[in-house]
Amino acid sequence: METSFSFKKFNISPKILRAVEDMGFEEPTPIQISAIPLILAGNDVTGQAKTGTGKTAAFGIPALEGLDPHNRQTQVIILSPTRELAIQTAEEIALLAAHMTHTTVLPIYGGQPIERQLRSLKTGVQIVVGTPGRVLDHLRRRTLSLSRVKMVVLDEADQMLDMGFLPDIETILKQTPQERQTVLFSATMPKPILAISRRFQKNPEFVEIPHKELTVPEVEQRYIDVHSRDKFDVLCRLLDQMDPKLVLVFCNTKRRVDQLTKRLKTLGYRVGEIHGDLKQSQRDRVMAQFRKGEIDLLVATDVAARGIDVDDIDLVVNLDVPQVAEYYVHRIGRTARAGRSGRAITFVGPEDVYKMREIQRLANITISRIPIPSARDAAESRTKAFADKIKQTVDAGNLEKQIETIERIMVDDYTSLEIAAALLKLQMDAGNQG
Repeated sequence: METSFSFKKFNISPKILRAVEDMGFEEPTPIQISAIPLILAGNDVTGQAKTGTGKTAAFGIPALEGLDPHNRQTQVIILSPTRELAIQTAEEIALLAAHMTHTTVLPIYGGQPIERQLRSLKTGVQIVVGTPGRVLDHLRRRTLSLSRVKMVVLDEADQMLDMGFLPDIETILKQTPQERQTVLFSATMPKPILAISRRFQKNPEFVEIPHKELTVPEVEQRYIDVHSRDKFDVLCRLLDQMDPKLVLVFCNTKRRVDQLTKRLKTLGYRVGEIHGDLKQSQRDRVMAQFRKGEIDLLVATDVAARGIDVDDIDLVVNLDVPQVAEYYVHRIGRTARAGRSGRAITFVGPEDVYKMREIQRLANITISRIPIPSARDAAESRTKAFADKIKQTVDAGNLEKQIETIERIMVDDYTSLEIAAALLKLQMDAGNQG
């Protein structure tokens, strides 16, 4: 099922569309809707948008579309204020280029052995993402040439200005061709930024995405450091330890939703899924089951989850850190509704640290880390939950047939305590094998 605005509406190649889907972008963000067509058309663009709005793809997709795959020379230069942002930007563009052959992206920054960068540059790099100081260093060494650059991107321009990079930027831009395309993104538009735009851009199109304050709901928020390969096991331990009644698990891609749902079902969890490929009638049926408690675990993507309006969800798990900071607030807002308390736990892999830091900065919150639940913690929680069920079953009565079976076993010189312990062990072992 197509969303209200799809990436397919852009004039971009099937290979990039496939990568976009792999990355979990179900629909473009406002900055992408506004900027991508303008940059694809060859315009200079000045965009006002904060980090966490999806602006990397807004310039990364057109940058990839404009590459000459047969030319190994540097065709795109992206300037970033910090090494962290340079790395993150290069990684995201590399993901967007995942299905494109012979496309090379390299982050260059200080604090990394320059020899590694020299080797890569010598073989030819089409897209260079770098901090101004290190880019200038390579230009002086003549290990980087910008003579064939078609596009220059100044990312977080206001931050680069605050850090005193303006002279470096001017020197770098002088080494690029006059007929290049120049794209500038900045969170704010003070006069010095507008002056840079006037000086280095030709008739730029201005794109502004109003900044909405991220109002974070009153939810107990925590995160767990966990590698991607371990997320499934940690999720199961977490569910066993916390034993929540209704759980919402977010994934970044439809494929991941499908995979997780299947694996959880094999372990006996009552689980449903919703994502953008499901028809509305299918989503409605799953939501009705969730509300009635017929399923107690729902796995979803961001776009599909917008229609979720259930008051008593008591745990939200972000199996993947969201691509856009605003989505984080939407996700955790699905719990702690109608005056109830709620918890949100985010799984953070090594590649997500910068993204998680940005979410905390933009939302002005601090999210505490909790340890991975141990197998022992999970087993103790399962035992306690099972003991509670036993008590409830005893209190409910109607156990005459079962009592007769136990009495027959006791004839063979087993105590009722031994029989109960054996039954508990069988049940717990079966749960562990599931």
